[in-house]
Amino acid sequence: MQELKALIGKEIRLEWRQRYALNGMLLYIISTVFVCYMSFKLKVNDIEPITWNTLFWIILLFTAVNSITKSFTQERAGRQLYYYTLASPQGVILSKIIYNIVLLLALSLVGFVIYALFMGNPVNNIAMYLTGIVLGAVGFSATLTMVAGIASKAENTSTLMAVLSFPIILPMLLMLIRLSKNAMDGLEWSTSFDEILTLLGIDGIVIALSYLLFPFLWRS
Repeated sequence: MQELKALIGKEIRLEWRQRYALNGMLLYIISTVFVCYMSFKLKVNDIEPITWNTLFWIILLFTAVNSITKSFTQERAGRQLYYYTLASPQGVILSKIIYNIVLLLALSLVGFVIYALFMGNPVNNIAMYLTGIVLGAVGFSATLTMVAGIASKAENTSTLMAVLSFPIILPMLLMLIRLSKNAMDGLEWSTSFDEILTLLGIDGIVIALSYLLFPFLWRS
């Protein structure tokens, strides 16, 4: 736990020194929401709930990709070799996953508030919708962090991340859209248990695989 705490603190300090990246992600969310507002809400003055929901998750997905791609690429090979002599690979991957979950969750909540202000809020069950956001942030962060570690060993990081993460992200995204649609319709929690359990299972499997397989990647 002390190692994990130190590594998470390192991630926070590194992010704070490169505040332009965080400001860029916030600007990306605000500008994308504003473009959606200009395209749908301002001209048509009406937007279908399913379109509202789909646009939000598309914005959230691209925000996750942009924010997590740099998890390994922002550190040089010499620094990673230095970490290799000090920390365990399990501590490294868990610290990055936890930090990315917190970062993406904060960006998601800020994005949801801004999106609701500009585009209106047709959600009837806010608690269920926020549960979907939390599960989505955990799933996206765990998946993209592990994929970013694999892609960092290659030259074309962005392309490799898109190819490797697509088979895992797609079913997760479909489940999140279905869960959030139930929340928008105001359905009971019992109607969404299958989606919630599936998302919890996917999140748990991805985190467990990252914990077990990252040491082999770390040695290379």
